Amino acid sequence: MIENIILQHKVEKERFLSEKYISREKLPLAKKYLEHNLIKVITGPRRSGKSIFSVLLLKNKNFAYLNFDDDNLLKINNSDEIIKGIFQVYPENKFILFDEIQNLEKWEIFVNKLQRRGHNIILTGSNAKLLSRELATVLTGRYIPIEIFPFSFKEFLKAKDFKIEKEYMKLPQKQGEILNNLHEYIKNGGFPEIVVKGIDSRSYLETLFDAILFKDVVKRYKVRFSQKIYELALYLITNFCCEFSFTKIKNILGFRSTNTVQNYLKYLEEAYLFFPLTRFSLKMKEQLKAPKKIYLVDNGLILAKSFQFSQNIGRLMENLVFIQLLRKGYKINQNLFYYRTRNGREIDFLLRKGNKIHRLIQVCFDIEELNVKKRELKALIEANEELNCDDFLVISWDYEKEEKIKDKKIKFIPLWRWLLSP
Repeated sequence: MIENIILQHKVEKERFLSEKYISREKLPLAKKYLEHNLIKVITGPRRSGKSIFSVLLLKNKNFAYLNFDDDNLLKINNSDEIIKGIFQVYPENKFILFDEIQNLEKWEIFVNKLQRRGHNIILTGSNAKLLSRELATVLTGRYIPIEIFPFSFKEFLKAKDFKIEKEYMKLPQKQGEILNNLHEYIKNGGFPEIVVKGIDSRSYLETLFDAILFKDVVKRYKVRFSQKIYELALYLITNFCCEFSFTKIKNILGFRSTNTVQNYLKYLEEAYLFFPLTRFSLKMKEQLKAPKKIYLVDNGLILAKSFQFSQNIGRLMENLVFIQLLRKGYKINQNLFYYRTRNGREIDFLLRKGNKIHRLIQVCFDIEELNVKKRELKALIEANEELNCDDFLVISWDYEKEEKIKDKKIKFIPLWRWLLSP
Protein backbone atom coordinates (compact mmCIF):
# COMPACT_ATOMS: atom_id res chain seq x y z
CA MET A 1 0.00 0.00 0.00
CA ILE A 2 2.67 2.53 1.03
CA GLU A 3 4.62 1.91 -2.18
CA ASN A 4 1.54 2.68 -4.31
CA ILE A 5 0.89 5.91 -2.36
CA ILE A 6 4.48 7.10 -2.84
CA LEU A 7 4.34 6.18 -6.54
CA GLN A 8 1.23 8.38 -6.87
CA HIS A 9 3.14 11.20 -5.20
CA LYS A 10 6.00 10.63 -7.63
CA VAL A 11 3.59 11.26 -10.51
CA GLU A 12 2.61 14.54 -8.81
CA LYS A 13 6.30 15.42 -8.45
CA GLU A 14 6.98 14.70 -12.15
CA ARG A 15 4.04 16.91 -13.12
CA PHE A 16 5.48 19.74 -11.01
CA LEU A 17 8.87 19.34 -12.70
CA SER A 18 7.38 19.36 -16.21
CA GLU A 19 5.77 22.78 -15.88
CA LYS A 20 7.19 26.30 -15.96
CA TYR A 21 7.09 28.51 -12.88
CA ILE A 22 8.01 32.00 -11.75
CA SER A 23 11.36 31.96 -9.98
CA ARG A 24 10.98 33.20 -6.41
CA GLU A 25 13.17 35.86 -4.81
CA LYS A 26 14.20 33.65 -1.88
CA LEU A 27 15.54 30.81 -4.04
CA PRO A 28 19.19 32.03 -3.93
CA LEU A 29 19.04 32.11 -0.11
CA ALA A 30 17.63 28.59 0.07
CA LYS A 31 20.20 27.27 -2.43
CA LYS A 32 23.01 28.41 -0.14
CA TYR A 33 21.84 25.88 2.44
CA LEU A 34 20.77 23.09 0.09
CA GLU A 35 23.85 20.88 0.45
CA HIS A 36 24.14 21.58 4.18
CA ASN A 37 22.83 18.97 6.61
CA LEU A 38 20.53 21.52 8.26
CA ILE A 39 16.86 20.73 7.74
CA LYS A 40 15.34 23.33 5.41
CA VAL A 41 11.88 24.36 6.69
CA ILE A 42 9.73 26.21 4.11
CA THR A 43 6.73 27.80 5.81
CA GLY A 44 3.93 30.07 4.64
CA PRO A 45 0.18 30.18 3.99
CA ARG A 46 -1.57 27.54 1.91
CA ARG A 47 -1.37 28.09 -1.87
CA SER A 48 1.47 30.62 -1.53
CA GLY A 49 3.82 28.43 -3.58
CA LYS A 50 5.79 26.47 -0.95
CA SER A 51 5.64 23.17 -2.85
CA ILE A 52 6.65 24.77 -6.14
CA PHE A 53 9.40 26.71 -4.38
CA SER A 54 10.77 23.46 -2.95
CA VAL A 55 10.57 21.67 -6.32
CA LEU A 56 12.40 24.58 -8.01
CA LEU A 57 15.00 24.39 -5.24
CA LEU A 58 15.53 20.68 -5.97
CA LYS A 59 15.28 20.83 -9.76
CA ASN A 60 17.91 18.62 -11.43
CA LYS A 61 18.48 16.88 -8.09
CA ASN A 62 17.62 13.28 -7.21
CA PHE A 63 14.94 13.71 -4.56
CA ALA A 64 12.06 11.82 -2.97
CA TYR A 65 8.69 13.55 -2.56
CA LEU A 66 5.84 12.85 -0.12
CA ASN A 67 2.73 14.99 0.33
CA PHE A 68 1.17 14.70 3.78
CA ASP A 69 -2.02 16.37 2.62
CA ASP A 70 -2.90 12.83 1.47
CA ASP A 71 -5.24 11.14 3.97
CA ASN A 72 -4.11 7.71 2.76
CA LEU A 73 -0.55 8.47 3.75
CA LEU A 74 -1.66 9.67 7.17
CA LYS A 75 -3.31 6.29 7.81
CA ILE A 76 0.15 4.68 7.93
CA ASN A 77 0.91 4.53 11.66
CA ASN A 78 4.39 3.02 11.44
CA SER A 79 6.99 5.61 10.39
CA ASP A 80 9.45 2.84 9.53
CA GLU A 81 6.98 1.66 6.89
CA ILE A 82 7.06 5.14 5.33
CA ILE A 83 10.87 5.14 5.34
CA LYS A 84 10.91 1.67 3.74
CA GLY A 85 8.47 2.88 1.05
CA ILE A 86 10.61 5.95 0.29
CA PHE A 87 13.66 3.81 -0.45
CA GLN A 88 11.64 1.30 -2.45
CA VAL A 89 10.54 4.04 -4.83
CA TYR A 90 13.63 6.29 -4.55
CA PRO A 91 16.56 3.93 -3.81
CA GLU A 92 19.27 6.50 -4.60
CA ASN A 93 17.68 9.75 -3.42
CA LYS A 94 19.97 12.56 -2.25
CA PHE A 95 17.19 14.70 -0.77
CA ILE A 96 13.79 14.04 0.79
CA LEU A 97 10.97 16.61 0.45
CA PHE A 98 8.04 16.30 2.87
CA ASP A 99 5.13 18.56 1.88
CA GLU A 100 2.70 19.86 4.57
CA ILE A 101 4.54 17.84 7.21
CA GLN A 102 2.50 19.28 10.11
CA ASN A 103 -0.35 16.91 9.19
CA LEU A 104 1.68 13.90 10.35
CA GLU A 105 1.31 13.17 14.05
CA LYS A 106 4.65 13.32 15.91
CA TRP A 107 6.32 14.30 12.64
CA GLU A 108 9.26 15.93 14.46
CA ILE A 109 10.39 12.57 15.90
CA PHE A 110 10.12 10.96 12.45
CA VAL A 111 12.14 13.76 10.80
CA ASN A 112 14.70 13.77 13.60
CA LYS A 113 15.27 10.05 13.05
CA LEU A 114 15.97 10.58 9.34
CA GLN A 115 18.19 13.59 9.97
CA ARG A 116 20.32 11.66 12.46
CA ARG A 117 20.82 9.00 9.79
CA GLY A 118 22.37 11.62 7.51
CA HIS A 119 19.49 12.36 5.12
CA ASN A 120 19.16 15.83 3.60
CA ILE A 121 15.60 16.93 4.35
CA ILE A 122 13.35 19.76 3.13
CA LEU A 123 10.00 20.34 4.87
CA THR A 124 7.06 22.54 3.96
CA GLY A 125 4.29 23.52 6.37
CA SER A 126 1.36 25.92 6.70
CA ASN A 127 1.61 26.47 10.43
CA ALA A 128 4.39 28.77 11.56
CA LYS A 129 4.30 28.42 15.34
CA LEU A 130 3.55 24.69 15.35
CA LEU A 131 6.59 23.97 13.22
CA SER A 132 8.95 26.31 15.05
CA ARG A 133 7.80 25.13 18.48
CA GLU A 134 8.29 21.45 17.68
CA LEU A 135 11.53 22.02 15.80
CA ALA A 136 12.94 24.05 18.66
CA THR A 137 12.11 21.20 21.05
CA VAL A 138 13.52 18.29 19.03
CA LEU A 139 15.88 19.76 16.44
CA THR A 140 17.56 22.59 18.35
CA GLY A 141 20.04 24.38 16.09
CA ARG A 142 19.66 21.88 13.25
CA TYR A 143 17.26 23.65 10.90
CA ILE A 144 16.99 26.81 8.81
CA PRO A 145 13.53 28.47 8.46
CA ILE A 146 12.53 30.11 5.16
CA GLU A 147 9.18 31.92 4.92
CA ILE A 148 7.31 32.06 1.63
CA PHE A 149 4.49 34.55 1.13
CA PRO A 150 2.26 35.12 -1.92
CA PHE A 151 4.01 36.88 -4.82
CA SER A 152 5.81 40.12 -4.06
CA PHE A 153 5.18 42.98 -6.50
CA LYS A 154 8.46 42.16 -8.25
CA GLU A 155 7.37 38.53 -8.67
CA PHE A 156 3.89 39.70 -9.74
CA LEU A 157 5.44 41.80 -12.54
CA LYS A 158 7.64 38.88 -13.58
CA ALA A 159 4.54 36.68 -13.82
CA LYS A 160 2.93 39.36 -15.99
CA ASP A 161 6.06 39.30 -18.20
CA PHE A 162 6.65 42.97 -17.35
CA LYS A 163 10.35 43.75 -17.67
CA ILE A 164 11.86 45.97 -14.97
CA GLU A 165 14.60 47.95 -16.70
CA LYS A 166 16.18 50.69 -14.60
CA GLU A 167 17.08 52.90 -17.54
CA TYR A 168 13.40 53.20 -18.52
CA MET A 169 11.92 53.65 -15.05
CA LYS A 170 11.93 57.45 -15.30
CA LEU A 171 9.78 57.45 -18.44
CA PRO A 172 6.18 58.59 -17.73
CA GLN A 173 4.78 55.79 -19.94
CA LYS A 174 6.70 53.12 -18.02
CA GLN A 175 5.65 54.55 -14.66
CA GLY A 176 2.02 54.63 -15.81
CA GLU A 177 2.21 50.96 -16.77
CA ILE A 178 3.74 50.11 -13.38
CA LEU A 179 0.98 52.02 -11.55
CA ASN A 180 -1.65 50.17 -13.58
CA ASN A 181 -0.14 46.84 -12.50
CA LEU A 182 0.16 48.07 -8.91
CA HIS A 183 -3.54 48.93 -8.85
CA GLU A 184 -4.38 45.34 -9.81
CA TYR A 185 -1.87 43.92 -7.32
CA ILE A 186 -3.06 46.05 -4.41
CA LYS A 187 -6.65 44.83 -4.88
CA ASN A 188 -6.26 41.20 -5.93
CA GLY A 189 -3.07 40.33 -4.07
CA GLY A 190 -0.33 37.92 -5.05
CA PHE A 191 -1.52 34.34 -4.59
CA PRO A 192 0.28 32.61 -7.49
CA GLU A 193 -2.68 30.81 -9.10
CA ILE A 194 -4.63 34.07 -9.40
CA VAL A 195 -1.70 35.90 -10.96
CA VAL A 196 -0.46 33.17 -13.29
CA LYS A 197 -3.78 31.64 -14.38
CA GLY A 198 -5.85 34.82 -14.35
CA ILE A 199 -8.73 33.18 -12.48
CA ASP A 200 -11.41 35.16 -10.66
CA SER A 201 -9.73 36.37 -7.49
CA ARG A 202 -12.81 36.84 -5.33
CA SER A 203 -14.30 33.34 -5.68
CA TYR A 204 -10.86 31.69 -5.45
CA LEU A 205 -9.88 33.59 -2.32
CA GLU A 206 -13.25 33.13 -0.63
CA THR A 207 -12.85 29.37 -1.05
CA LEU A 208 -9.20 29.44 0.04
CA PHE A 209 -9.95 31.53 3.12
CA ASP A 210 -12.71 29.16 4.23
CA ALA A 211 -10.50 26.13 3.58
CA ILE A 212 -7.67 27.56 5.70
CA LEU A 213 -10.07 28.57 8.46
CA PHE A 214 -11.85 25.24 8.73
CA LYS A 215 -9.04 22.85 7.83
CA ASP A 216 -5.98 24.53 9.36
CA VAL A 217 -7.72 26.16 12.32
CA VAL A 218 -11.08 24.62 13.33
CA LYS A 219 -10.12 21.01 12.55
CA ARG A 220 -6.52 21.18 13.78
CA TYR A 221 -7.29 22.90 17.08
CA LYS A 222 -10.65 21.18 17.57
CA VAL A 223 -12.44 24.53 17.90
CA ARG A 224 -15.89 23.84 19.32
CA PHE A 225 -17.56 27.09 18.27
CA SER A 226 -16.53 27.38 14.62
CA GLN A 227 -19.07 30.15 13.96
CA LYS A 228 -17.45 32.36 16.61
CA ILE A 229 -13.97 32.05 15.14
CA TYR A 230 -15.44 32.75 11.70
CA GLU A 231 -17.09 35.91 13.05
CA LEU A 232 -13.78 36.93 14.61
CA ALA A 233 -11.98 36.47 11.29
CA LEU A 234 -14.57 38.59 9.43
CA TYR A 235 -14.35 41.30 12.10
CA LEU A 236 -10.56 41.42 11.77
CA ILE A 237 -10.74 41.61 7.97
CA THR A 238 -13.20 44.47 8.12
CA ASN A 239 -10.93 46.30 10.58
CA PHE A 240 -7.58 45.55 8.94
CA CYS A 241 -4.79 48.05 9.75
CA CYS A 242 -6.80 49.24 12.75
CA GLU A 243 -6.14 49.00 16.47
CA PHE A 244 -7.99 46.41 18.50
CA SER A 245 -8.11 45.08 22.04
CA PHE A 246 -9.17 41.64 23.22
CA THR A 247 -11.70 43.16 25.62
CA LYS A 248 -13.32 45.23 22.87
CA ILE A 249 -13.63 42.20 20.57
CA LYS A 250 -15.02 40.10 23.42
CA ASN A 251 -17.77 42.67 24.03
CA ILE A 252 -18.61 43.31 20.37
CA LEU A 253 -18.75 39.65 19.30
CA GLY A 254 -20.12 38.23 22.55
CA PHE A 255 -17.24 35.95 23.52
CA ARG A 256 -17.31 34.49 27.02
CA SER A 257 -13.76 35.57 27.89
CA THR A 258 -10.79 37.49 26.53
CA ASN A 259 -8.75 34.27 26.83
CA THR A 260 -10.91 32.68 24.15
CA VAL A 261 -10.37 35.68 21.87
CA GLN A 262 -6.60 35.49 22.45
CA ASN A 263 -6.50 31.77 21.75
CA TYR A 264 -8.59 32.08 18.59
CA LEU A 265 -6.42 34.90 17.27
CA LYS A 266 -3.29 32.83 18.00
CA TYR A 267 -4.74 30.00 15.89
CA LEU A 268 -5.48 32.42 13.03
CA GLU A 269 -1.95 33.81 13.26
CA GLU A 270 -0.37 30.35 13.27
CA ALA A 271 -2.29 29.51 10.08
CA TYR A 272 -0.71 32.57 8.40
CA LEU A 273 -3.98 34.46 7.99
CA PHE A 274 -3.52 37.38 10.40
CA PHE A 275 -0.65 39.19 12.10
CA PRO A 276 -1.21 41.27 15.27
CA LEU A 277 1.38 44.04 15.55
CA THR A 278 2.40 45.41 18.96
CA ARG A 279 2.65 49.10 19.80
CA PHE A 280 6.23 50.00 20.72
CA SER A 281 7.06 51.37 24.13
CA LEU A 282 10.29 51.65 26.09
CA LYS A 283 8.31 50.28 29.04
CA MET A 284 7.44 46.61 28.61
CA LYS A 285 4.34 46.87 30.82
CA GLU A 286 2.87 49.61 28.60
CA GLN A 287 3.77 47.61 25.49
CA LEU A 288 1.86 44.57 26.75
CA LYS A 289 -1.23 46.59 27.75
CA ALA A 290 -1.50 48.74 24.61
CA PRO A 291 -3.90 47.88 21.77
CA LYS A 292 -2.47 45.99 18.79
CA LYS A 293 -3.01 46.51 15.07
CA ILE A 294 -4.14 43.73 12.75
CA TYR A 295 -2.83 42.89 9.26
CA LEU A 296 -3.61 40.17 6.69
CA VAL A 297 -1.22 37.94 4.80
CA ASP A 298 -2.52 39.12 1.40
CA ASN A 299 -4.57 42.06 0.16
CA GLY A 300 -6.77 39.88 -2.03
CA LEU A 301 -8.36 38.31 1.05
CA ILE A 302 -9.48 41.75 2.21
CA LEU A 303 -11.61 42.53 -0.82
CA ALA A 304 -12.76 38.90 -1.12
CA LYS A 305 -14.16 38.67 2.42
CA SER A 306 -14.66 42.19 3.73
CA PHE A 307 -18.14 43.70 4.08
CA GLN A 308 -16.78 47.10 3.08
CA PHE A 309 -17.77 48.08 -0.42
CA SER A 310 -15.69 51.25 -0.63
CA GLN A 311 -11.96 50.77 -1.22
CA ASN A 312 -9.65 52.39 1.29
CA ILE A 313 -6.49 52.61 -0.82
CA GLY A 314 -4.46 54.08 2.05
CA ARG A 315 -5.12 51.07 4.29
CA LEU A 316 -4.59 48.61 1.42
CA MET A 317 -1.21 50.28 0.84
CA GLU A 318 -0.35 50.00 4.53
CA ASN A 319 -1.19 46.27 4.58
CA LEU A 320 0.97 45.79 1.48
CA VAL A 321 3.91 47.57 3.11
CA PHE A 322 3.54 45.46 6.24
CA ILE A 323 3.75 42.15 4.32
CA GLN A 324 6.70 43.45 2.30
CA LEU A 325 8.53 44.25 5.55
CA LEU A 326 7.98 40.61 6.57
CA ARG A 327 9.42 39.54 3.22
CA LYS A 328 12.45 41.70 3.91
CA GLY A 329 13.04 39.70 7.08
CA TYR A 330 11.55 41.93 9.79
CA LYS A 331 9.92 40.05 12.67
CA ILE A 332 6.73 41.35 14.26
CA ASN A 333 7.12 42.45 17.86
CA GLN A 334 10.90 41.89 17.68
CA ASN A 335 12.20 44.55 15.30
CA LEU A 336 8.89 45.64 13.72
CA PHE A 337 6.28 47.64 15.65
CA TYR A 338 3.91 50.56 15.32
CA TYR A 339 4.04 53.61 17.59
CA ARG A 340 1.91 56.36 19.10
CA THR A 341 3.36 59.60 20.38
CA ARG A 342 2.36 61.05 23.74
CA ASN A 343 -0.14 63.22 21.85
CA GLY A 344 -1.66 60.16 20.21
CA ARG A 345 -0.14 60.64 16.75
CA GLU A 346 0.42 57.33 15.00
CA ILE A 347 3.56 56.09 13.27
CA ASP A 348 2.63 53.20 10.98
CA PHE A 349 5.88 51.27 11.32
CA LEU A 350 8.85 51.48 13.65
CA LEU A 351 11.91 49.43 12.68
CA ARG A 352 14.68 48.45 15.07
CA LYS A 353 18.25 47.26 14.62
CA GLY A 354 19.48 45.71 17.83
CA ASN A 355 18.54 48.08 20.63
CA LYS A 356 18.44 51.12 18.35
CA ILE A 357 15.37 52.47 16.56
CA HIS A 358 16.45 52.39 12.94
CA ARG A 359 13.61 53.93 10.91
CA LEU A 360 10.10 55.40 11.16
CA ILE A 361 7.73 54.81 8.23
CA GLN A 362 4.45 56.49 7.34
CA VAL A 363 2.15 55.19 4.59
CA CYS A 364 -0.55 57.31 2.95
CA PHE A 365 -2.21 57.53 -0.43
CA ASP A 366 -2.10 61.26 -1.23
CA ILE A 367 0.74 63.02 0.58
CA GLU A 368 0.35 66.08 -1.64
CA GLU A 369 -2.95 66.91 0.08
CA LEU A 370 -1.96 69.67 2.52
CA ASN A 371 -3.74 68.44 5.67
CA VAL A 372 -2.54 64.88 5.14
CA LYS A 373 1.05 66.02 4.73
CA LYS A 374 0.88 68.16 7.87
CA ARG A 375 -0.54 65.29 9.90
CA GLU A 376 2.01 62.72 8.77
CA LEU A 377 5.00 65.02 9.20
CA LYS A 378 3.87 66.25 12.61
CA ALA A 379 3.69 62.65 13.81
CA LEU A 380 7.24 61.98 12.55
CA ILE A 381 8.67 65.09 14.21
CA GLU A 382 6.99 64.27 17.52
CA ALA A 383 8.25 60.69 17.33
CA ASN A 384 11.75 61.94 16.61
CA GLU A 385 11.70 64.06 19.77
CA GLU A 386 10.53 61.10 21.87
CA LEU A 387 12.61 58.32 20.31
CA ASN A 388 15.68 60.13 18.99
CA CYS A 389 15.32 58.58 15.53
CA ASP A 390 15.80 60.81 12.51
CA ASP A 391 15.56 58.28 9.66
CA PHE A 392 12.14 59.11 8.18
CA LEU A 393 10.42 57.51 5.21
CA VAL A 394 7.00 58.42 3.80
CA ILE A 395 5.55 55.95 1.29
CA SER A 396 2.77 57.36 -0.90
CA TRP A 397 1.09 56.38 -4.14
CA ASP A 398 3.17 58.39 -6.57
CA TYR A 399 5.17 61.18 -4.92
CA GLU A 400 8.95 61.32 -4.85
CA LYS A 401 11.00 64.01 -3.16
CA GLU A 402 13.36 64.77 -0.31
CA GLU A 403 12.46 67.61 2.06
CA LYS A 404 13.77 69.17 5.23
CA ILE A 405 11.42 69.88 8.13
CA LYS A 406 12.94 71.47 11.26
CA ASP A 407 16.42 70.44 10.04
CA LYS A 408 15.24 66.86 9.66
CA LYS A 409 15.56 65.15 6.27
CA ILE A 410 12.42 63.30 5.17
CA LYS A 411 12.41 61.02 2.16
CA PHE A 412 9.20 60.59 0.15
CA ILE A 413 9.04 57.55 -2.13
CA PRO A 414 6.32 56.10 -4.38
CA LEU A 415 4.97 52.73 -3.24
CA TRP A 416 5.95 51.00 -6.50
CA ARG A 417 9.54 52.14 -6.23
CA TRP A 418 9.81 51.05 -2.60
CA LEU A 419 8.30 47.63 -3.42
CA LEU A 420 10.85 47.13 -6.19
CA SER A 421 13.82 48.22 -4.09
CA PRO A 422 16.24 45.57 -2.67
